[in-house]
Amino acid sequence: MPIYFRDTPVNEPFTFNSIGNHWTQEATIRPKGYPLYHYLQTEKGLGNISIQGKHYTLKEGEGFLIAPYINHSYYGETDVWNTCFFTFAGTLESNIGKILGGRPVIFTSKEQGAQIAQIIKNTIKKYEHPPLDAKALSIDCYRLLMFFANGVSTENFIHEPLYQRYVAPVLKEIENNYGEELNIQELSNMVYITPQYLTRLFHRFLGCSAYEYLTTWRMNKAKEFLLTFPNMEVQSIARKSGFTDSSHFIAMFKKTTGMTPLEFRKLN
Repeated sequence: MPIYFRDTPVNEPFTFNSIGNHWTQEATIRPKGYPLYHYLQTEKGLGNISIQGKHYTLKEGEGFLIAPYINHSYYGETDVWNTCFFTFAGTLESNIGKILGGRPVIFTSKEQGAQIAQIIKNTIKKYEHPPLDAKALSIDCYRLLMFFANGVSTENFIHEPLYQRYVAPVLKEIENNYGEELNIQELSNMVYITPQYLTRLFHRFLGCSAYEYLTTWRMNKAKEFLLTFPNMEVQSIARKSGFTDSSHFIAMFKKTTGMTPLEFRKLN
């Protein structure tokens, strides 16, 4: 049941304050919440979660990220409840809420949880073989953060026919094929509606247009590539992120982040 806590000063933009897996989870009550962004995921068994008076069952592979100081509690519904978890810290910790769109809670599906659990497992291996590479840990932390920034909580939409029929397939197409030459006309044709109607549905369910979602997804992937592959050329990152014109990519990156891709890379 490994668990690791940060034991050095915070110098990186994002890092882990704690991380662990295969944990025998005990009942926890936090009427004033937790002071950091906190992620919890079921590995085995069932968990009962209460967040601001609303109750949820956390099945195997499912998880949630909760913002600081949000009233919550949880306990196991089964004899054995094993979890994996982490908490975020860093010099840019105060910006996490903005990155996540101000969402107090983000739920993850079993499919998403499998990816998160793998990142946690790989990160823990780094803790097992010191000395620690602070920058590598920060990159892992950023990858997870971008995963939640990219992810969409569908908990409230699971019974919405319009969301399931038109929006969910488009999200899946964007998330799987963002590097291809996607455009809103093609995405709307895929679900047999007009681009205008698709945009209205995106605004209704996600608070942004389909184009804005596609662009944000690509930008977040570009940031991940910039951090994960420090020697990859900007032109290659542009192509991998879905931009055929590197000049357009650089202009869009600066518009959305306030800096060029190379300036962003140097900051991290």
